[in-house]
Amino acid sequence: MYVVSVTVFVKAEFVARFAEAILDNATNTRKEPGNIRFDVSQGEDDPSRFLLYEVYHTKEDFARHQETAHYLRWKNAVTDWMTQPRQAAKYQPIFFGEATV
Repeated sequence: MYVVSVTVFVKAEFVARFAEAILDNATNTRKEPGNIRFDVSQGEDDPSRFLLYEVYHTKEDFARHQETAHYLRWKNAVTDWMTQPRQAAKYQPIFFGEATV
């Protein structure tokens, strides 16, 4: 498994549009055969902060995700809505769901 955590800070005037765009990306990503999950969270103390938690079967599945039409549509739409570049971190899980990986 391959885990990607992305934090995105969005300009206040684009929060609603960003939420719509990321839901489109997340919904379509969950249909990808290499995706295990794609969760979207919004900051409780800062609604302009979003956390994307993505899990793929392999690192290559994540790379394929970044070539999909829905990902590119999202990336191109939201880049100018951000206050700073996305902050991504990649992980190898050691405990996932109910079991050790």
